[in-house]
Amino acid sequence: MDVLRCKTPSMVRKEIYAYLLAYNLLRSLMWSAGTTYGTPPLRLSLQGTRHHLNNFIPELLAAHNTKRLEIYRTLLKVIVHKTVSDRPGRSEPRVRKRRPKVYPLMTKPRHELRKQLQTA
Repeated sequence: MDVLRCKTPSMVRKEIYAYLLAYNLLRSLMWSAGTTYGTPPLRLSLQGTRHHLNNFIPELLAAHNTKRLEIYRTLLKVIVHKTVSDRPGRSEPRVRKRRPKVYPLMTKPRHELRKQLQTA
């Protein structure tokens, strides 16, 4: 029964706060990288920033204070190199891509359908 226990509203709230905190951390890194190296922060890749941060975390945790600042600056340089192209007027229509198929639904076991197909 413990495995199937539902999350309480406070647990859900904490999880949402954790996601917001991570998102804001990534956006602040993008802002720092963009303003430091002259790239518009909105043109930097959020997922690229996340990827680079995940790669740099072990080095940042293992480094001493003087080395940590150097690694942080390197991280900002790497983040700046991953930009997203400008896509003006981009909009995605809400439509279904897949069309309904004309085939009937499978209402019998597969082996029965095979026999029926072979005898026909």
